[in-house]
Amino acid sequence: MVPPSAESAAIERLQNPDTIRERCRELLDRADADELPHFRLHRERLDATADYVVATILERYPNLEIPFHSRWRHFEVGGTDRWAALAEKHAESHRDAVARARIDLAVTSVLLDAGAGDAWRYVEHAGATPLARSEGLAVASLHMFATGAFSAHLEQPLRADAGALLRIVPEDLSAAFQVSADNPLVGVQGRATLLRHLGEALGAHPQLFGRDEPRVGNLYDYLVSRAAGGELSAREILRAVLVGLGSIWPGRVTIGEHNLGDVWRHSCIRRDDPSNALVPFHKLSQWLTYSLVEPIEEAGLRVGDLDALTGLAEYRNGGLFLDLGVLTWRAAENAGRRHDVGAEPVVEWRALTVALLDELAGRLRARLGMSAAQLPLVKLLEGGTWAAGRRAARERRAGGGPPFAIASDATVF
Repeated sequence: MVPPSAESAAIERLQNPDTIRERCRELLDRADADELPHFRLHRERLDATADYVVATILERYPNLEIPFHSRWRHFEVGGTDRWAALAEKHAESHRDAVARARIDLAVTSVLLDAGAGDAWRYVEHAGATPLARSEGLAVASLHMFATGAFSAHLEQPLRADAGALLRIVPEDLSAAFQVSADNPLVGVQGRATLLRHLGEALGAHPQLFGRDEPRVGNLYDYLVSRAAGGELSAREILRAVLVGLGSIWPGRVTIGEHNLGDVWRHSCIRRDDPSNALVPFHKLSQWLTYSLVEPIEEAGLRVGDLDALTGLAEYRNGGLFLDLGVLTWRAAENAGRRHDVGAEPVVEWRALTVALLDELAGRLRARLGMSAAQLPLVKLLEGGTWAAGRRAARERRAGGGPPFAIASDATVF
């Protein structure tokens, strides 16, 4: 029997972004030795990949004033800052109240983001260009939030609290996201379940979300309490997200009774503790952390240590390395198969993505003549590798989907 102390230590280790880097790097080292079971690494393609990403950055941000890779970029699709327009209606609100509302929106919207499928579109208003994928999901979720769908207080629509989230059903999302037989959205049931689980998690963590009326945005008050000298570590934000939202993820690997979230098995990772064979990614949790930085900083705190977080293990960043030939399948027939999100080939690909993003970052900064402080990873993702991955996908596949089929419940990517 594993002692509780060993289990607790393993859980804490798997929540540490240093462990993400360590274990992903371990698999990259295996790739360098050509010892991985599913992929081969072609380092000679990294320079061409760096050139491709630099070209993408300069096309999108020629002045190199690159914003963070966060949910707020999706709210600005088409050159319209939808959050700013919404906030104008509540201009009298104190900055702390605005920060809480922005955190309410960011969390719910990120949790609703994970993959729309190729067929779904959202039409914002009559005559508008249909929006797809992350941008469509973002705009649809913002409009749903603005109607008060996540608030139990009709007079306070811009909030997300346990009272409302616990009542969310798939039909609510289908209506708000314009889902129909001709406009199918992947994972509606999974998304609704995730929001109800979020409502449950709010009540389970009063230290993070408040005791009397648990609310997502109350996380802001907790984070303020963790700041020192006006600065908050990005690690603190990620830690709060992982603790507060850890219970919401469905059907995942556990240690004891603890749901580990975005943590998966790979046979090449060997440890002599309960974390044996486990590779953490925490993709949505890290992207959510990145998305909370702007509301927190605009409320007056500075967020430091951002590069302690990692690149995001999802199909845009990962697709970049497959589409540009840095990675190839060891067995070519795997490219045409549908893989479960927890299958070892997907875990291996995601791990290589995280490690290769760190390596690519150095090449990108050298080409652009910028330091890590000037061009942190969160900006490189936006500038950047995520956009380049989407561009490469569109150049190679009609619809711009991922480089191979992944069976997911819309709670990972």
